[in-house]
Amino acid sequence: MALCLSAFAQAAPVSAATSSAAEANGVRVTITRDGPDWRADYVLDRDASAWAFYNSSDLNSSRQPWRPRDWAAMTPGVVLERVGDLDVLRMRDGSPMPRRISLSLSPRGDNLEADYPVLLFTDGSVALFTGAFDVFPIIRSDLEGLTADEIADSRRQGENARISWRDRAGPVLANGRRTEEGETHDSRAYVLFGQTRVKESDRLITVVDPELPVWIADSVETFAPRVIDHYAIKLGPGQTDRPTIMSTWYGPTRGTTNYGGSVLPGLIVMTFEGQELLSPSEDVLSENRWFIAHEAAHFWLGQTVRAERSRESWITEGGADLLAVRAMQALDPRFDAREVLQKEVDDCVRLGDKPVAGAGQRGDHRAYYACGAVLAMAAEALQHRATGGDWFDFLQPLIEDNRASGVLLRSAWLARLSSLSQDAALANDIDAFLDSGAPNAADFIGSLFDRAGVGYEREGERIVLPASAE
Repeated sequence: MALCLSAFAQAAPVSAATSSAAEANGVRVTITRDGPDWRADYVLDRDASAWAFYNSSDLNSSRQPWRPRDWAAMTPGVVLERVGDLDVLRMRDGSPMPRRISLSLSPRGDNLEADYPVLLFTDGSVALFTGAFDVFPIIRSDLEGLTADEIADSRRQGENARISWRDRAGPVLANGRRTEEGETHDSRAYVLFGQTRVKESDRLITVVDPELPVWIADSVETFAPRVIDHYAIKLGPGQTDRPTIMSTWYGPTRGTTNYGGSVLPGLIVMTFEGQELLSPSEDVLSENRWFIAHEAAHFWLGQTVRAERSRESWITEGGADLLAVRAMQALDPRFDAREVLQKEVDDCVRLGDKPVAGAGQRGDHRAYYACGAVLAMAAEALQHRATGGDWFDFLQPLIEDNRASGVLLRSAWLARLSSLSQDAALANDIDAFLDSGAPNAADFIGSLFDRAGVGYEREGERIVLPASAE
C-alpha cells in the first residue's frame, strides 16, 4: 500500500497582477456548462501576438502539460500549444490574435505539479479553479525566442480576469453562495457546478462528495465548524465571514491511500482516495482533523495577516502548526500534542543549522513549519509566564494590530516577544538564528527553551519534551 498525505500546490500559483485599469477593462471570460459541453469565451482587452496562461503547470503523473490535452481552441485559426514552459494561445499563421476567442473544455481531475486541479465529484458536480483562466499578453511574434526577462515583463502587463460562471442546469456556488450567474475577479478560488451535498452553518459551508465514506463526511461536517468557531472566539474575525470546505472522493482505489488538499482565501479543499478509507480509522480521523485545524488556522494567520515575504513563512506555517495543536487539544481529548511537538523540535534540530529564512531556496520547506513552531512554543511560554496566557493570547493582538495592512512583519513578532521577556538579547538571538542558522541547533533550542521557560531534557544532541508536554 502506498500512503500519501499530500498538500497539493503548497507553492501557490503566481497570481496575475491587479491594476486600476483592470476595473474598467481587463480580460473578461465566460465559463458555461451545458450538459456535457463546457466552453470558455474570452474577450481580450488589447492587441497581441499571443496570450499565455499564468498557471502553465504539468501533470504530476507524466510531467506533461495538461491544458493542451484538456482544452481546445474553437475559434478558426487559433491554436493552444506548449511553448517552453508556457501554455500559449496564438494564430496558426502568426497573425495577431483576435479579441474574441472560444475554447472547449474537458475537465479532468488529475493531480498537478504546484497547482490547483479540477475537482470532480461522483455525482457529476465539478469545481474549477479560477486562476486556470488568467492570461497575459505577449507582443513579440517569435515566441520560441522569448527570454525569461521578456516573459516576466509580459506577465506584469496582465491582470486577473473577470470571469462569469454559468451552468444551464442551475445555480453555481461562487464566493460562498449559490447564484444563477457567479462572477469572480480573484485568481485563487474555486467555483462549483452541480448540486452536490452542501451543508451550511453560521460560520462555515461544507461541500461533501455524496460517495465520500460516511465516517469521513461526518467528521468533516462536525469537526470543521467546531475548529472554525474555536479560532473565531480566540482570535476574532477571520479572513472571511463564512469560509468553505470542499471534500471530494476519487474512489476506493486498490493499493493507495491518498488524502490531502490545500487552502485558498476562504476555502479549504480536500481529496480522498483508497480502498482502506472505506473502513473507519482513528489514525486517519486524527490526521484529517489535524489537516483541517492547520489549514483553517491560515484563515487568520496567513490570510487575515500574512508574512511579508515567503522567507518569513516560519511566522505563518509554524504558527499555524501550534494553533492546530492547541485547537486539537481543546476539541479532541485523544490528540497527542506531545508527539506532534516533539517532531517539531526534532526536525528543527535537524534543519536549524542553516538559515531558516533561506529554507525555501534550499527546498527545505519543513524548516518553516518545525522551527517556526519551536519559536512559537518559546513565545507561548513567555506569554504564559507573563500573563498566564497561551499561543492564542500571544497572536491575538498581533493579528488585531495588523488587520489594516494585512502583513505581520518579523519585527512586529519579535517586538511582541520582547515585550513579554526580560531578556533583552533574546529577540536579537532569534533574528540571527533565522538569518544565519545555528552551528549546533540543539544548543540554540536548549538555550531558547531555558530562557523562555519551556520544559525539556537533554539527551545527547536531542531536546526531549516531557511526557506531560502541552
